[in-house]
Amino acid sequence: MNTWIDLLFGGDYGGSSAGPETALFVVVYAFVIGQFVGWTYMLTHKGLSYSQTFVGSLVVIPVIVAMLMLMMANSFVVAFGLLAVFAVVRFRNVLKDTRDTTFILWAIMEGLGVGTMKFSTALMGALGVAVVLAYLRLTAFGSRHRYDAVLTLQLTGDLVTGVSTLKQVLRRHSSRVHLTSERKLTDEGLDLSYRLLLRDPSRCDELQWALKQTEGFDRISLYLREDESEI
Repeated sequence: MNTWIDLLFGGDYGGSSAGPETALFVVVYAFVIGQFVGWTYMLTHKGLSYSQTFVGSLVVIPVIVAMLMLMMANSFVVAFGLLAVFAVVRFRNVLKDTRDTTFILWAIMEGLGVGTMKFSTALMGALGVAVVLAYLRLTAFGSRHRYDAVLTLQLTGDLVTGVSTLKQVLRRHSSRVHLTSERKLTDEGLDLSYRLLLRDPSRCDELQWALKQTEGFDRISLYLREDESEI
């Protein structure tokens, strides 16, 4: 029994002096760096397309690559073997999700660790990556929630008074309001479209009811949606 424990938690075989402590430090440090990369991407991203799974992969991939480099340290044979693994692996279906690619890299890393008899490093890598993925899942890291509803309506009658009244109603029910489109149909008609961040999405019916009870608003349509589109 002690022999098995020594294999898992003792020093690695295969010419590596790295132990569990070193592997743990590499996992934690790479995770911190990955967090920095992920937050930087989130804060600087502009555009219509945004993927939460891609941001999560930016956090996990540094951990996986760091563990791969730790396993390949001072071993050209292992390095060339890893290149051979990537050359052999072929996928008939294109991986559309960055998260799927991350799991493929994780599986290759674990196979490399066990195959080169770096058991403690492979174990720390497996536990470390699993903890990072669980953290990303529990915290919903990478999600950006700016707007959760789309409102379209037609404004009739006095446009100036109607717009002022509409803004008051929206501010009572929403913490953020953004006008996305405005189209004048007739001299007394105006099509408006808003993106809203509701104070309580479960009470969106109250907003819709308040608008219907207000004179001058027609063709009211309100539906919930995610803010960022993902590809």
